[in-house]
Parts: sequence; C-alpha cells; structure tokens
Amino acid sequence: MKPRLLMSLSVLATVGFASCQSGNQKSSTTDTLKSKSVAVVKLAADSFRKEIDGRKTALYTLKNKNGAEAIFTNYGGRLVSLLMPDKNGKMVDVVVGFKSIGDYEKSTEPYFGATIGRFGNRIAKGKFTLEGKTYSLFTNNGQNTLHGGKKGYQYVVWDASQPNANTLVLQYLSKDGDENFPGNLDVKVTYTLTDDNELKMDYEAKTDQTTVVNLTNHAFFNLNGDGSGEILNHEVKIYADEYTPVDSTLIPTGKIEKVKGTPFDFTKATTIGARINDKNQQLTFGKGYDHNYVLNNTKGMGMFHAATVKGDQSGIIMDIYTQEPGLQFYSGNFMQSKNTFKSGAKDDFRTAIAMETQHFPDSPNQPAFPSTVLKPGQVYKTSSIYKFSK
Repeated sequence: MKPRLLMSLSVLATVGFASCQSGNQKSSTTDTLKSKSVAVVKLAADSFRKEIDGRKTALYTLKNKNGAEAIFTNYGGRLVSLLMPDKNGKMVDVVVGFKSIGDYEKSTEPYFGATIGRFGNRIAKGKFTLEGKTYSLFTNNGQNTLHGGKKGYQYVVWDASQPNANTLVLQYLSKDGDENFPGNLDVKVTYTLTDDNELKMDYEAKTDQTTVVNLTNHAFFNLNGDGSGEILNHEVKIYADEYTPVDSTLIPTGKIEKVKGTPFDFTKATTIGARINDKNQQLTFGKGYDHNYVLNNTKGMGMFHAATVKGDQSGIIMDIYTQEPGLQFYSGNFMQSKNTFKSGAKDDFRTAIAMETQHFPDSPNQPAFPSTVLKPGQVYKTSSIYKFSK
C-alpha cells in the first residue's frame, strides 16, 4: 500500500471506517435451488469479439481446481460471470451480466461488472480543487459526477493478458485531461481466481501529475444466481459501526454517524429487506441502501473484513476483505427492468446488490475523509478479496 493508504487506515483505527418485481422467470436449466430455477448460461466467445474505438474486445475465462470460473471482458474490465458451488455442490452464477458486448454497450445501467475509475463513487457538483487549481468534471449523476464521468473506465477497452489459467491482467493509460482529471495515470488491475474460491482484485496506478484516484469493481451480485429474483432475503453483515450519511443528491454531508439504532446497522447478520422500507430520511434519499460504510478495523486475511453476505436459497457465503477504508453497499434501487440478463431475466428492482470496496465518496472535497490524492513518485496500490464458501 502506498503511504496515503497506510495513513488513512491508521486514522480510521482511531476514528472508527467509503428492481420490487421478483423474478418469476422461466429457465431451462437443471440447476434448481428450492423452487426457483437458475440458468447457468454458457457464454459464446464470438459474442464478445468486437472493435470499439479501434481496439478489439474479447472474453477471458479464469478457472481453478474446484471448477469455479470467473469470466471477464476487456470492454470496461468487466466481470461478466462468476460460477461458484452452492450448498449442494451445483454451480451458480453469482454475478448478473449480459451475453454480448452489444448488450453492455446499449445497457441503460453502464456499470454492470465494470472496473471503475478514475474516481469511484460521487464527486459533488463535478468539481474539486487540487494544489490551488479547480477542476470541473462532466456531471453524469444529476449535479454530481459518478464513477469517473461521462466516459469512465467502464467504457474503455483495456489491454489484457492472461499469464496463467487463474489470472487476468488489465492495463489502461488514462491520459492527462481524460474526463478533465489531471495527469497521465497508468493503471494496472490484476484479477486472480484462487483455488480457495477467492476472487482477488489487485489495483495499481502511477501518475506524472498530482491527481485523485479511487478504483473499484462494480460487480452486481445475486448469490442465488443470475435471474433468481430479488435479493431482499440475502443476509448481510457489515463490519462497520459507522457510516457516512448523505444529502438528497447522495453526497456525504461530511459527518460520520453511528449505525446503532438505525436501519443501517448490519453489525449482526440481517436480511436486506428487514428494514429497507423503514421511514428514514437516509433510506428515502438512497431509495434504499446506497451508502458508504466506515470499516471498523476488524481483521481478516491480513486486511479489513468488510462484509459477509449469504444467499438464502443457494447457501453461498461471500466474505469481502479489503485494504480500503470503506464499503459502498448498494441494494439495486435504480434497477428498472430495462435490460435482459444472460439468464433471460430482466434487471428488475433489487435483483442484485453491489458491495464496492473504496475510499469514501466525495473525498477530494472532504478534507476530514481519508485522502485519495496520488502524487508523482507514489504508487497507488490496494487489494480486495471476495471469498466464497458454503
């Protein structure tokens, strides 16, 4: 980890922590979880071959000795599919996504599975000041900038290489002025599928000018399987005693508040749907959960243990570990049934969740938050692990 991350984590140790139709979709699969059928769709490599901005896209498959698979495309550095064994040993695709590059290009939700940058999450009013200079970004989320702006990393074609069956290396040079961010940023993301059923995400970046960086992955998870319906019965435990409340535009107010006694308390395993409809201003602002949790220094895998999620039908457990100070928990509140997943199901309201390891939203404008500034000569380096068990 680079110095700013180490400093951020030590600060956090003292501070404490960054759609309602359910799917009655039919499927021809033989994989059955209770009463619902979950299709494990074999993706066609030809459907992911295309040329975008003069660069070729493709499909990349990682495999481990257990038969688990993680499938990516270099268009947007996207995790397209993640096959993990359920409680009965059958493979379940726990990541929702699409069957072709064309589906990703036309999707009304641009972030499915994508590697996010240059700055994950929101920047207030698309502006920040760095070393005395103010930078104005494209505002693509109301009055704010979200996930890097108009053409974030989800829309670029990454250079990809597969050094072995378990590993994919993605690289991208984000040039000075890209989406109005300063500095040439050389980004490398390494995705590794281990034999312990872990998907490891290693991020690295260097710059030639002072800039801000906050990289993450925006996988949408449904641990019961792509197309299995809503996620409200998933159990969630988040290792955070505090969170960052937001205003009506989902920008942090700057305060860090306790979760105890609020619908945001997931310090004990609780179903997502248990309190999601409570009368609470923060839930109203987010249309559910769309908030950054301040991780509480619980250790695991040599990192912070961020969260544990369990699929109620599949029995699949996902443990998230990270070197990042925050976790954005998003309960699929803006899913609108406008896109068709690879299973054939629509992206209905709350049929997937995102758990994004990150620095806090709007950090460039919030001096009390852990810094996201990267200077020449420094190396941005951070890792997260999504570990699956049953």
